[in-house]
Amino acid sequence: MRKLTYFIACSIDGFIGDPQGDATSMYRFVDAEFLEFLTGEYPETIAAQGREALGVTADNKRFDTVIQGRNSYQLALDMGITSPYGHLREIVATRSLTESPDGNVELITGDLVGRVRELKAEDSPRGIWLCGGSAVAGELIDEIDELIIKTYPQVYGSGMPMFGAGFEPRDFELNDLRVFGNGAFVRTYSRKR
Repeated sequence: MRKLTYFIACSIDGFIGDPQGDATSMYRFVDAEFLEFLTGEYPETIAAQGREALGVTADNKRFDTVIQGRNSYQLALDMGITSPYGHLREIVATRSLTESPDGNVELITGDLVGRVRELKAEDSPRGIWLCGGSAVAGELIDEIDELIIKTYPQVYGSGMPMFGAGFEPRDFELNDLRVFGNGAFVRTYSRKR
């Protein structure tokens, strides 16, 4: 079985963006040290335009598929980009889009959990990256096998939570912690089943 990994950036208090989902205040923490980590360990999580600008030519290392919600995908559409992760199979969970604007982007308008289970059952050495957002993560919370949380040294106070789900404790085990000079840190957890 392939793993579904929620690889996400958040504030110290667990928000992935402001109430509208804007997380641009976190960008300033992507300095040279942090960027070296991202390009070396998770090159496929850098959008195609960023990869081009940074000269990233690395093959996909951990993931071959990305899933994101409609609001996350809209950020790219607003910039005129229809396939922000063209180096991956792209899947967008949506209730509002009826036709994909790009041949590389599969829309899921119905059973997201069922589709993720199909993806996890595929034979592939690489996993599935859940890019965001909050509502999609909440819907898929019981399918998530791994959390990789990039925490930036900011407190939002309120905003868009990591998971748009009801209260129910779910246990994960800390596997790795990496701390950066700018105060950011990355935690990796695996699901306790």
